[in-house]
Amino acid sequence: MRQPSTGRSPLAPALPDLWLLSDARNDELLPRALRALPPGSAFVFRHYHLDPRSRRARFDELVPLIADGGHLAILSGSDDEAKAWGAAGSYGPPEAVGDAPDLLRIAAAHDAHEIAHANAAGADAVMLSPVFATRTHPNVQPLGAERFHALAALAEMPVIALGGMTPERARELGWTRWAAIDGLALKQDS
Repeated sequence: MRQPSTGRSPLAPALPDLWLLSDARNDELLPRALRALPPGSAFVFRHYHLDPRSRRARFDELVPLIADGGHLAILSGSDDEAKAWGAAGSYGPPEAVGDAPDLLRIAAAHDAHEIAHANAAGADAVMLSPVFATRTHPNVQPLGAERFHALAALAEMPVIALGGMTPERARELGWTRWAAIDGLALKQDS
């Protein structure tokens, strides 16, 4: 069993408030969405639908847009993969949080058990979901505002709200650090 990290990344205090996640349904909209993000936002590249070679090629296509916006590039994958791809951090389940002090380590969590794992692993942030109903997980009961806040209080690191999030929902939730797939990629014209 891997020992917990001795500390969080020195990059952690500069975590952005706004996070765009990629997936198959927002792929063609990503260039426009990355250009529309406020400077210094974060982009989590997932693209699980692609084979490894195509996934790397798509990431490389997006890197200039990420850099132009001054965004953080976070790769869903291992710390080693994130370093090899030139990403600023890694994203994945709490049990996969590595101990690379030069990378941001973002853990995905859905309940108190996973938040406890993220705490023990020394994750730099936890992405807690689904806050509201979402197309990504249509058959999963959303946390809702009350449960989200209760779970967020258990985290020993910054919490990023995910799941059905839009600017309006973030205000409703009273949470400034949030992430979205559709809420940032599909609604840019509204």
